[in-house]
Amino acid sequence: MARIARRRVLTLSASGGLAAILASGRGPALAQDKTVHWLRWADFVPASDVLLKGPITEECKKATGITLRLETVNANDLQSRITSGIQSGTGADVIMAFGNWPQLYAESLADAGDVAEEIAAAQGGYYDVSRLVATVRNKWIGVPWTTGGGLIAYRKSWLEEVGYKSFPDTWETFRDAGRKLKAKGRPIGQTAGHTFGDAPGWWYPFLWSFGGKEVDADGKTVLNSKETVESIKLAVALWKETMDEGGLAWDDTNNNRAFLSQTISATNNGASIYIEAKKKPKTYLTEKGTPMFEDIRHAPIPKGAAGQFNLPGVFTDMIMGYSKNQPAAKEFLRWVHSKPVYDQWFTSQQGYTSGATKDWAKHAVWDVDPVLKPFKDLPAFGRLAGYAGPPDRRSAEVISKYIIVDMYAKAIQGMPAEEAAKWAHGECAKVYV
Repeated sequence: MARIARRRVLTLSASGGLAAILASGRGPALAQDKTVHWLRWADFVPASDVLLKGPITEECKKATGITLRLETVNANDLQSRITSGIQSGTGADVIMAFGNWPQLYAESLADAGDVAEEIAAAQGGYYDVSRLVATVRNKWIGVPWTTGGGLIAYRKSWLEEVGYKSFPDTWETFRDAGRKLKAKGRPIGQTAGHTFGDAPGWWYPFLWSFGGKEVDADGKTVLNSKETVESIKLAVALWKETMDEGGLAWDDTNNNRAFLSQTISATNNGASIYIEAKKKPKTYLTEKGTPMFEDIRHAPIPKGAAGQFNLPGVFTDMIMGYSKNQPAAKEFLRWVHSKPVYDQWFTSQQGYTSGATKDWAKHAVWDVDPVLKPFKDLPAFGRLAGYAGPPDRRSAEVISKYIIVDMYAKAIQGMPAEEAAKWAHGECAKVYV
């Protein structure tokens, strides 16, 4: 190799390059600066986003040297952002995924096993639902963040007025109570639209409660069954007799607004309705002028002949394979999941979500408000989309295409139950080839 004269080195560095670096004792700013772009949903508990964008972002810089660029978008826009990032090779370094979405993008994600295993070992291990959606065989394709879930929020006094001291626990009693409520101008509200959380969160457990399912344990499509058809027939009856029929066009925000404006009596949802009403007791009042939150309770989705189920809202942070900042992304995730930091965020959720690891079930937040405590146990009793098969890429594709939701929506709009089941079976079979 040719040697470079000392004079030539000094000439090259005279403008502030090498000489300036040596004089300062620090590397170039580009090498020193670490930035992580974290893309998430706009949280249904706004206080949590305020915390992340303010104090947590500031703490991150001080504690790790990482500049956190936090971006929030409507959850229904996340998948298009994920797809465009993968296709272009540019985008956020860490992206929050919902449900079994990570399975769709497994080949485009970095191995997050070192981070995920460290967190699991330190915090009591992950719930099965979080682990299953974040792994493919022995590879971790994401770091579980939290687990949400739906319970039916309902107006206690309104149920009592139609003869029910608690929310109905079977579809027969649900139908009876719903008829009476709708007759009083207080229908039950539920979406049958293309929205990521509330629609699958209702219709999958509804299907399972009758014994219907997408596939068997071997991955064979078995949706077109007597059980599925029976569930569709009852769904149509319930929709007409008990529901706000405008729900066909609802997204995950419409039922919150409808409940808080007193146009519906009950809806399957996370804890956000109650939390918002409790936060603003003078804004959200009952027809009697009392704080609405005092009249809200939560109950599981009713049970059918096959049992009672819920579809947990599992959240996973994916480290994108295209990211040039993977080491910094892992460092950030280790830090934000550390108990002192995550505790701040978890407390701000007030019971809206459970931790992805089991230690958070012991947190004091669950003892603050008995109305929110039922949400604590949802991760342990959840069933994932794709049952009785694994929550793999195919099940993620089916839920992302809203096939199960559309099966019920088509019947509600007039398609015979048998045809709706046959249509959905065919669409599922195209995926499970």
